[in-house]
Amino acid sequence: MSPSLPRAARLPINRCNLPAVILGSLSFQRHPAPLKLDGVEELNKPLFDRLAILDEPAERAHVFMRHMEATFSLERPEDAGFNPAWQYGRAKASYLKVLRGWAFDADGREGAVLKGWVESRFGLLPRHHGGPIRDFSGPTYRHYLEQRSGGLYNTNSLEAQFDLLYAYCQYELARRMPRETHLMLYRGVNRMGTYEELEGETESGQHHIVLLNSLNSFSRERERACEFGDNILEVSVPLPKVFFFHGLLPGKLKGEAEYGVIGGVYEVTVL
Repeated sequence: MSPSLPRAARLPINRCNLPAVILGSLSFQRHPAPLKLDGVEELNKPLFDRLAILDEPAERAHVFMRHMEATFSLERPEDAGFNPAWQYGRAKASYLKVLRGWAFDADGREGAVLKGWVESRFGLLPRHHGGPIRDFSGPTYRHYLEQRSGGLYNTNSLEAQFDLLYAYCQYELARRMPRETHLMLYRGVNRMGTYEELEGETESGQHHIVLLNSLNSFSRERERACEFGDNILEVSVPLPKVFFFHGLLPGKLKGEAEYGVIGGVYEVTVL
């Protein structure tokens, strides 16, 4: 029997079409199904109708970014009610700035905001943020909550921006790889002991069943992953677990061929 997502790693409710206990399971990794965030595609139907008639990914990316600018007043925050006199206003905080911050420091404020979004939308609790999170009354979790709330304070619907980014990412993956269900991705690690290993049968000493953090950075390039650790995790990632990827928005999401991967229970191979 496959190990299930521990109760302490999930919420009983979320905002998508499958509960956390299912989407975070090993069975989901092996047999994925589409994940739909509540109301996102319906509320943005004109955008997806427009994307459907465009053949070039670069054209679609341009239309998507223009839609984001208009919907969330990214260029004119005063249209969304921002007052320059506010001492703690974060008018320039946007999905792009948060992703850049995540790439710089996944345990910083932007990382907390993104992990909080995964918690809210998919029901997967963070397992690490500047340290392991096991005690939800302890200082590490409180620090995560402080950074998450500080990162969202006085911003313009940041989590709704991530909702639409995820929906667009899934749309693009379906357009670009219509026959694929998984991507083989890589992550450099120094010590497997820092990962939560779950009970379960493995094929050999190289194969492990682990509980990954709520959001994780992976690379499509094995050679690039080598630069970040002595060992490499090779993981078959279901497409519905990909939040964003390098090349989704040309010239905007740069990095080490990075893929943002939603967590849960995974079978991984240590190379």
